Amino acid sequence: MLTANDLPDTISLFPLPGALMLPRANLPLHIFEPRYLAMFEDALKTPHRLIGMIQPVEVPGRSEKGLHDIGCAGRVTAFSETEDGRYMITLTGISRFRIVTEESGFTPYRRARVKWTGFEADLGKAETDPDFERDGFFDLLGRYFNEMGLSTDWESLQNAEDELLINSLSMLCPLGPEEKQALLETPHLSDRRETLTTLLQFAIRGGDNEDRLQ
Repeated sequence: MLTANDLPDTISLFPLPGALMLPRANLPLHIFEPRYLAMFEDALKTPHRLIGMIQPVEVPGRSEKGLHDIGCAGRVTAFSETEDGRYMITLTGISRFRIVTEESGFTPYRRARVKWTGFEADLGKAETDPDFERDGFFDLLGRYFNEMGLSTDWESLQNAEDELLINSLSMLCPLGPEEKQALLETPHLSDRRETLTTLLQFAIRGGDNEDRLQ
């Protein structure tokens, strides 16, 4: 278990649209681009083995995409190599971070100086949501899955603890990058559950992405 003292000032960044990493959750990734293979191998050489997941954003007039200010760092907790040199890895979310400045250097991947302040609770125990009304939420979720043509193991979802349920759905539901970013930036689990509920309601009603986030 990493502590606040273990968190580095600079981390590598993996900009990936729509990929949401949350504290204490697992994110599987398929690594095959040369620059990200280098990033992964360099991460394994560090004591913390952290990779920062971040959402890219379009910047008018620039070929390289910009980055959102807030991302989430995951620790490499499992990996396997394929015969052709690709990697299947698992990141376990450690803490959200805020970018201070991007670092220039000789690595083929992006790196940034970051700060971890404001996200101290990410390093603690799993959150609970005392005001979570599960019956109403699962009714909404059932309508959303039906509307989207999705299937799931309902028994496992219903038996999941609050944080595992809300964070897993936030990561796995087919929501847009900006919606995923909104879920990442919620301060606490109850806020994330409320945001997710709103996004599911708008998806059922057929609202566009801009309307969902207002």
